[in-house]
Amino acid sequence: MIGSAGPALFAVMDRMRTLLLAAALLTVALPQCVWAQSGRARLTIHVRGVLAKGGLVRLGLYDRASYEKDGEPVAFADVPAKAGETVITLAPVAPGVYAIETYQDVNANDKMDQTLIGLPEEPYGFSRDARPFLSRPGFDAVKITLAPGENSQTIHLQNAGK
Repeated sequence: MIGSAGPALFAVMDRMRTLLLAAALLTVALPQCVWAQSGRARLTIHVRGVLAKGGLVRLGLYDRASYEKDGEPVAFADVPAKAGETVITLAPVAPGVYAIETYQDVNANDKMDQTLIGLPEEPYGFSRDARPFLSRPGFDAVKITLAPGENSQTIHLQNAGK
């Protein structure tokens, strides 16, 4: 029943499969090329250890000057907390050296809750999973380098057992 149309139909299907594969590859490769060619960076941060209590994951990206002076971040995001892992993307960002600070604002009150002696009561984290000792880590302990194109970081929240 296939007759002479069968081979032609299979040839068309093969070409369609090839085109779909090429389109899929371009979908994956094109964003990287676009960001790299623009000279800008795109940063995807995987924040792990997010509690099921909800709230927001607040994240700031700081250059050396803003980090050391407790200044405003050069980029930031506040996203709904997703238990286990919350993924945040910042783009476009100028390539350079930065630090990341993040915390889960469980009660969404726009601040990091602390004990009477100043210890964090909500889960928090820094780039390079730096661990503070009596104060936040210095810039050199948390610095990361963003190159043009796609960049990725993973931060594990600390104090997440509370």
